[in-house]
Amino acid sequence: MNLAELREEIETIDREIVEKIAQRTYVADTIAQVKSEKGLPTTDEQQEQAVMDRAGDNAEQFDVDANLVKAVFRLLIELNKVEQRESR
Repeated sequence: MNLAELREEIETIDREIVEKIAQRTYVADTIAQVKSEKGLPTTDEQQEQAVMDRAGDNAEQFDVDANLVKAVFRLLIELNKVEQRESR
């Protein structure tokens, strides 16, 4: 593959990452609605820890820096929590 083809592949992967973030955000918004309807708190520390543990495990499985992956997931979690608080 030449440089242009490799960059095109990166563009495709980047688009797929954004699509997955959008899907995750949609599901997180749905979870926020359920929490609100049931009077549950926005924060669920056990669930957050489970997500972080899974992120670390997945990073190791794909030989990616676990700290980097966990930082991305921490950011996603925090953004979802802000959106959940603002929608209440």
